[in-house]
Amino acid sequence: MTAVPSTLPAATSAQAHPEAIDRGSALRAAIRVPLIMAWSGLSYLVWLVGRVLTTGSAARQLRWRHRFLHGWSRGVARLFGMRITVRGEPPEAPFFLVSNHLSYMDIILLYTCLDCVFIAKQDMRRWPALGFLAHAMSTIWVNRESRRDAVRVLHEIDRVVGSGDGVVLFPEGTTSAGDGMLPLKAALLDWAARREYPVHCAVIRYQTAATLPPAHLAVGWWGDMPFGPHAVALARLPGFDAEVTFLPSPVRAAERTALAGMARELMLRHFVPLVSPERPTS
Repeated sequence: MTAVPSTLPAATSAQAHPEAIDRGSALRAAIRVPLIMAWSGLSYLVWLVGRVLTTGSAARQLRWRHRFLHGWSRGVARLFGMRITVRGEPPEAPFFLVSNHLSYMDIILLYTCLDCVFIAKQDMRRWPALGFLAHAMSTIWVNRESRRDAVRVLHEIDRVVGSGDGVVLFPEGTTSAGDGMLPLKAALLDWAARREYPVHCAVIRYQTAATLPPAHLAVGWWGDMPFGPHAVALARLPGFDAEVTFLPSPVRAAERTALAGMARELMLRHFVPLVSPERPTS
């Protein structure tokens, strides 16, 4: 995920979390952050044990990874104080799903209710700890600077869907402030268009209490917000609401530009901006 232009003024982590947050928030973060790290480390060790025990059976390893990711992500969500609401019916694997993209928390949210792997930019693989964990969880990496890489990605998606797994893509290509939806990058939908495969759509939204910084600053991660300070500041919040809506009737088309337009139109019907006229924007 990288910076994205927005109609809103650029925000930093400090702007997103003014000192208006209660003083106990520092203690809250001091407790939560080590717990999240410990939970992730312990969960990974448990996953390794399960992976060894399921060696020799691809189906059992797939079920074990799904079970691990559901448990790990729900634990992380609870530690962050994320209150989850799921609307509509999540698709059953195998599937191909697209969603709008607001924050690194989108991945946690979707892992809690989907059996899937994500398609992500190769840059994320170099992130400390998170990149390692994402790679271990079979993330499909995309090198957008190499056209030749597109062929490999097509084969990877074939393999994942063929194994009975789901694939999740953020076709905006980056995070946004949530004041609108960016155009969907048609090239990222090439696999689904070539096969006229049904594309499921989801819409994500976050909300914070009226006394806290607005969600597009507190939860959303965009512009020049550095990851570490933003995650720590997010852990200072008492909690926040996360909502994912799975839309009925997947779309399909044989041409990727048309497919991108159809998916975006469907998502916009259910998209609610994070920035409310009643809330400050910075």
